[in-house]
Amino acid sequence: MARKRMALDEKIDKAQAEAISAKQKYEKALEELDKLLTKRRELENQELLKAFTSSGKSLQEVLDFLNGVPSDDE
Repeated sequence: MARKRMALDEKIDKAQAEAISAKQKYEKALEELDKLLTKRRELENQELLKAFTSSGKSLQEVLDFLNGVPSDDE
């Protein structure tokens, strides 16, 4: 009976160590994902700003367009 308990304790210890390792890998992957998503948002923001500044449209015109407000031309 003591051997069975020792074997079970060893399996529990091993499973616990694997769970801790998996959690650490998961958290690291989430951090990397967050960094990449932030970088993508920064690039999209730069692209949007560049398009706005070269469009010749006013801020209000762009905001109206994005909000679906019909322009005077329609």
